[in-house]
Amino acid sequence: MGEHRVVAAMACLRAAGAVVEILAAVLMLRCSRVAAALKINAALGILGPVVLAVVCALGVSGLVGRVSWVKLFVILCGTMLIMVGAR
Repeated sequence: MGEHRVVAAMACLRAAGAVVEILAAVLMLRCSRVAAALKINAALGILGPVVLAVVCALGVSGLVGRVSWVKLFVILCGTMLIMVGAR
């Protein structure tokens, strides 16, 4: 996959995640109930880290072959630390 395609895929995933976040905010406003808003927020809490992991995986896959395995490992460890720290 070419570098431009990787970047485009990363941007599209981020944009899709943003659209879902905005739609969830509108849904929260339409529900007008705290319990429903909390359920929607819980679903978004799962979506955010998944989008982060997928976008990072795409980015790392675009770097394979140009960056040493040690640096790739460090990037993956950093991503995992973000995921653990965001819990």
